Amino acid sequence: MLSDEEHERVSAAIRAAEARTSGEIYCAVCRQSDPYFLAAAFVFSSVALVLGFVFSWALYWLWIDIGPTELTGAQLAAWAIGIIILWRVPALRLLMVPRGVSYRRAHANALQQFFGRNIHVTEARTGVLIFVSIAERYAEIVADSGISAKVAQEEWNEIVEGLTAGASRQQLADALVEAVNRSGTLLETHFPPGTGDKNELPDHIVEL
Repeated sequence: MLSDEEHERVSAAIRAAEARTSGEIYCAVCRQSDPYFLAAAFVFSSVALVLGFVFSWALYWLWIDIGPTELTGAQLAAWAIGIIILWRVPALRLLMVPRGVSYRRAHANALQQFFGRNIHVTEARTGVLIFVSIAERYAEIVADSGISAKVAQEEWNEIVEGLTAGASRQQLADALVEAVNRSGTLLETHFPPGTGDKNELPDHIVEL
């Protein structure tokens, strides 16, 4: 998703931002937060069930006589073909999944990265995760409790909007660098650097 040069740009931005604050910034990017096969299969099956019912009644009202065995067999065959296509072509799955479902899966992935990468165990609880999930066009900034007590979520949302817009324009590295810089400026206001500050999190971006 990012070249070596782009990785270094983001890492440099993190180091520069953390030099101005006692906060810790961590970046993670993933292509897709969930396979979505089961969610897409459920939606497809529900639609197929409704369409099968409508199709059966249409045949009845048009006086087209098809035996129940043939009709059921045709419906099962169509359903099986659709499921196989969803299995073989993952790109189709997100098209069938409601936006709310994909956003919840991406949010759950962001929280998993926040806790799984130990961003929540910094000494002053001042860790921040900048997270992007490409397929869902989803971005989020997760801040630890020490930061949330002083920085309103609305301030992070403004940074997220810029990050999402940049990623949608295929300018992911630029968007991440800007998000890191703006996060550093915001953290600097509430959490200036102190004596004895130590770097508790890696200054690089992780691709998942």
